[in-house]
Amino acid sequence: MNKKLTYRQQCFLSQFLDIYHEMDKPIHYSLVAERLGVGKVTAYEMLRLLGKRGLIDAEYQTNPDQHGPGRSTVYFFPTQEAKRLIKELAGDSMDLDNWRVAKERILHQLREGKVDGYEALLADLMVCIPERKSPLIYITELIAAMLLAVAAIQENREVKKLINILKRIGLPGEISLNVLSGISLVFSTLEGINQQFSTQLLTQINKYETMLSQLSEKNRSQVSDFVREAIESITD
Repeated sequence: MNKKLTYRQQCFLSQFLDIYHEMDKPIHYSLVAERLGVGKVTAYEMLRLLGKRGLIDAEYQTNPDQHGPGRSTVYFFPTQEAKRLIKELAGDSMDLDNWRVAKERILHQLREGKVDGYEALLADLMVCIPERKSPLIYITELIAAMLLAVAAIQENREVKKLINILKRIGLPGEISLNVLSGISLVFSTLEGINQQFSTQLLTQINKYETMLSQLSEKNRSQVSDFVREAIESITD
């Protein structure tokens, strides 16, 4: 079952779940249409589409007051997968909100650090990074730590080349986030790099690759944008 839903499908499924929890029983599509302000055909087709995705199931009921044989009526109810998916999507939304807060905090500290230095921010990041469970926040903070490490030795010729490479991350036809695990290996050979940080960074490579594999294309694009913003903050 393909979990990827359009935004409209996500909204419909979420609203259907709300109605189902309120009614606490399978629902006829006409009631769904009325509550959501859409046509009956639209509601029925959407429920059938979500049914093909394994998110909605149906059962047929006959009218108990009707005597003799008659037509049964179809009623819809969410599957356990639908409930799990909506919970997951809600978690993703919260994760994204937390990431935006973390990103803005880091960018602000990067700009402020031009005056006071980046040592305190780097130390804070290296304490927090190993404990991060969110792939989005973990990768963002690890990349920020990498940038802070090179910011202290920008006059190094090899570091300047490295910064120019990082500026192209995420641009069409240019460098992807995958190269960062390789770039991190270069850190240990750079003269002037904080060796304690370099050692800590190398221990995170496998986790970085695992976390990166869990990011959606949208999340990767957001992190790439952050990388370019962060480099501008430390090099302007």
